[in-house]
Amino acid sequence: MDELHEQLSERPVAAIERDEAATIVRLAGELDLYNAAELRTALLGVCAEAPTRLVVDLGSVAFVDSTALGVLIEARGHMADQSAFLLAAPGVETLRALEISGIDRLLRVHPSVEAALASPLQ
Repeated sequence: MDELHEQLSERPVAAIERDEAATIVRLAGELDLYNAAELRTALLGVCAEAPTRLVVDLGSVAFVDSTALGVLIEARGHMADQSAFLLAAPGVETLRALEISGIDRLLRVHPSVEAALASPLQ
């Protein structure tokens, strides 16, 4: 079953974009137990670069489970400036998972990548 799931699943990290102002990590597909290690490796690697602002684009995420939500919290903890770790563009189901888990109260969630890039860091 794990092999089949791996074959059918998108890679969780669709792209990583860097410039002097921000790093954007674009996630896609289903974020779950099966790809949490890959997600963790990518996010912790980006956090280790100490970006001024890290925007996690959730716009192409179809599903997120508690394991993946835990990875987001863990990654934020690796940022020197935790207020610079921003979530952006969650779809209805992803936003619901963030709200039900209470993570929307711990992490800053923006309606779009553009809004996250324009927001003041606190």
